[in-house]
Amino acid sequence: MPAITVLPHPEICPQGATIHAPTGTTICEALLDHDIEIEHACEMSCACTTCHVIVRQGYASLGEPSEEEEDLLDKAWGLSPTSRLSCQARLGTQDVTIEIPRYTINHARERH
Repeated sequence: MPAITVLPHPEICPQGATIHAPTGTTICEALLDHDIEIEHACEMSCACTTCHVIVRQGYASLGEPSEEEEDLLDKAWGLSPTSRLSCQARLGTQDVTIEIPRYTINHARERH
């Protein structure tokens, strides 16, 4: 099972974390399954960019982004050449390290 190392984020994961998830699981699903509450305003339907992550290691092990995902990423805050929508990035067999950007385009985020 590949590991996802999450770099520290001041609100979502202050200490950082390392979690494991089965190959084929999306990064977003894996984070949520491990109580790392990444935003996902469109409920993982590839319709927004709130689940944007930057893959710092292991990018090549993820499946190729779709054209739809690439178009949406153009709107993401802090875009990087290794940016992905975590709801679309499926784990391969290698470990990955991700950074959750400090900001999203979702200015009206709700806290429950």
